[in-house]
Amino acid sequence: MSTEFSTQVVLDALQSALPPRHAFLPLHEPTFSGNEWTYVKECLDTGWVSSVGKFVDRFEEDLAAYTGAKRAIAVVNGTAALHICLLLAGVKPGDEVLMPALTFIATANAVSYCGAFPHFIDSEEKTLGVAPQKLAAYLDEITEQRPNGCYNRLTGRYIKAVVPMHTFGHPVDLDPLLEACQKFNITIIEDAAESLGSFYKGRHTGQWGLLSALSFNGNKTITTGGGGAILTNDEELGHLTKHITTTAKVPHRWEFNHDMIGYNYRMPNINAALGCAQLEQLPGFLSAKRELAERYRRAFTDIPGIRFFSEPANSQSNYWLNTLLLDEECAGQRDALLEATNDAGIMTRPAWTLMHKLPMFAACPKMDLSYAESLERRLINIPSSVMLGTGLSNA
Repeated sequence: MSTEFSTQVVLDALQSALPPRHAFLPLHEPTFSGNEWTYVKECLDTGWVSSVGKFVDRFEEDLAAYTGAKRAIAVVNGTAALHICLLLAGVKPGDEVLMPALTFIATANAVSYCGAFPHFIDSEEKTLGVAPQKLAAYLDEITEQRPNGCYNRLTGRYIKAVVPMHTFGHPVDLDPLLEACQKFNITIIEDAAESLGSFYKGRHTGQWGLLSALSFNGNKTITTGGGGAILTNDEELGHLTKHITTTAKVPHRWEFNHDMIGYNYRMPNINAALGCAQLEQLPGFLSAKRELAERYRRAFTDIPGIRFFSEPANSQSNYWLNTLLLDEECAGQRDALLEATNDAGIMTRPAWTLMHKLPMFAACPKMDLSYAESLERRLINIPSSVMLGTGLSNA
């Protein structure tokens, strides 16, 4: 039976795992210690700063090589990447798309952009992501198979896809999820926005679905300032993804011909230049983040009522955002911890507000969300910057 801990004990544990500091410590800040200045200066010197340039092609090729995906298409942000993934998977107005209630709002927003309905599903403690077995049992109860796919008997709507999100970089248990989706004829679109550098059973995340989305926002493991990417192992779909995200313009020396509705979601060359330099350093970034995670794990090993969340079995996580989990009986101490740590100059934050609690999604369908609601009460993110693991500073 766990007992309540003191706020000071938690502060002391955090301080013991962190390097000395003299200023407020952010949750996650970027590290620029490689070729960023050189590559960005090349863009400025040559004038190739916008949507065409060699760094876009290189960044896409380097991403594909690192992740093992056949195609990577760079776009303006992770939300745009999710939007295109859903459109190309065939999500249409009036469809339902399954997703965890415990996710960042971009997942639900992208579904809404398609005119579809988010359908919220529960998470599990071992991964912080979708609970595959619970989902399969739920789908057994509420769905029926028709000639063209899976339908929600309660709403009458087509359930086209599921979007598992790899929470804070920890991979979802993908094999049983894939098995459930094959049984119910549901397409997987991976929200891998937080999981660049994370592997499930030795294979990089983003390759269990038809398509997947990455994010390179300023607080991600690597950053392009703002940016995202779409991964797919379907070459034809990869070609279509590139076409539709570049305004669906048919190549020609001077004519402006567009053969379908397209989107101006292209990543600018200057952002891709930053991404190329960041990707060169990714192995070192990941090593530093794992070193920091291990220090946190040791610091919180013997504190009752609270624990450091470690990577799930069969996975290698990037530890994008390090996480503390309070025992249920200690959940009432969460806000006091958030206040004390931020007052002490150590930025911490709770989980996102669950999607079904937001006013625009309150009427959306949902399964029993008891575990997601428990996690929301008990979860705290703690500082996770690369430089905290290595002492690296910006060049």
